[in-house]
Amino acid sequence: MNHTAKDRPGDAVAFVDERLGAARGMRWLMDYVFPDHWSFLLGEIALYSFVVLVLTGTFLALFFDPDTTQTVYHGSYHALQGQSVSNAYASTLHISFDVSGGLLARQVHHWAALVFVAAITLHLLRIVFTGAFRKPRDINYFIGVTLLALAILEGFAGYSLPDDLLSGMGLAIAWAVAMSLPLIGGPFATALWGGRFPGSTAFESRLFIAHVFLLPAIIGGLIAVHLAIIMRQRHSQFPGPGRREDNVVGTPMWPGYALRSLGLFAAVAALLVLMGGLIQINPVWLWGPYHPYIGTNGAQPDWYLGWLIGALRLMPNLEIHAFGHTFVPNPFFGGVLFPGIVFGLLYALPWLDRRFISRDYRRHDLLERPRDNPRRSALAAALLSAVAVVFAAGSADRLFFQFGFGYEGAVWFFRGAFLVVPVITYLVTKRVCAGLAREQAHPLRGWSGHVVIRNRSGGFDADAEAIELDTAER
Repeated sequence: MNHTAKDRPGDAVAFVDERLGAARGMRWLMDYVFPDHWSFLLGEIALYSFVVLVLTGTFLALFFDPDTTQTVYHGSYHALQGQSVSNAYASTLHISFDVSGGLLARQVHHWAALVFVAAITLHLLRIVFTGAFRKPRDINYFIGVTLLALAILEGFAGYSLPDDLLSGMGLAIAWAVAMSLPLIGGPFATALWGGRFPGSTAFESRLFIAHVFLLPAIIGGLIAVHLAIIMRQRHSQFPGPGRREDNVVGTPMWPGYALRSLGLFAAVAALLVLMGGLIQINPVWLWGPYHPYIGTNGAQPDWYLGWLIGALRLMPNLEIHAFGHTFVPNPFFGGVLFPGIVFGLLYALPWLDRRFISRDYRRHDLLERPRDNPRRSALAAALLSAVAVVFAAGSADRLFFQFGFGYEGAVWFFRGAFLVVPVITYLVTKRVCAGLAREQAHPLRGWSGHVVIRNRSGGFDADAEAIELDTAER
């Protein structure tokens, strides 16, 4: 029996087009152009880390028991034999020691979470410093800021599930912060925890549902919307030869960019698996189970929570009292107000930039180099330095302890740094950006006055007839 070309079963494109009329859309997708710049890969790294998170998280959810009911441990870890632990903690030990590939999946999942938040943060910084949040991409920028907030919340929820000593202490801090909300703190925290801390056994199930189902669904949906808006509006790009506001110069989706992107996904997944197999992280069997009467000193949360811990540590002993009651408890300032200000400024950035910084209401599809807008770059760097100081305050206590630096002295040092460092950062960044913009100098120019460039053989020279790294980076 003869078949025409349109009737061949192997012709998948024709098969789909005859039924769905998808040829035009698929042609548009295959011809979609991606700009060639390394900074655009940060968003892809975040996306691929999320894929690894979903895959490993699905595996772990099959064996985890979200129940804080106490039981006697009789598992493979002999150091805890006969100890009273929760079912959640016992199931975490079971995954780590008895499930084939369980410990690898746990550690890959944890590393992927750290890389996911880090990639979103760096991607957001790239957007801020290059003006990619300007009209018409401000809506997508808001989605990106929301994704960062949800990623931090999702990471904290997963970090708190095993019911080990470290996660229990983190939840105790979260309880204090929730209780510090003016007027509604008590009822809100009690309703969320199902009673006073550590709450009822229902809280672990709520945390599990939020971490495994609710938050991933919201994050996945926002990522899909984020990507759809990007492709609808086209990618932004740095200025350069042939690049205009109404075009994109780069690599088409198929075959060049698709194969490159698949290679990046394979590299990200391989690196995360390698890290999960070789670098130990969150060994909950060493921390032990959480009990309200047990505490430890020097506990450190995951890196993306360090700035919140630092804010709680640096806040002076300030509370607001009214009518014989504590109206605003102290944890509110570091645990709610400070992150609220940071994210509030991030959300307000497009409006602030249009109204006070750039005073530009036009549409922009070409990006700016940080030097092109010294004032915006300086303000962004100052805010980043303030958060970095607070982050250091929440993570450097062990280092200060090793050098015999007192805790109170460290607190006062970081309080002073929080006031001084942003001012210095603003002045230095603005001057450097203005100088680079005025002289059009390459940022890699060394003391000799030469520019580091790539020669035709692929090496790097200071003085050679060579190809510059990127026209947009001159």
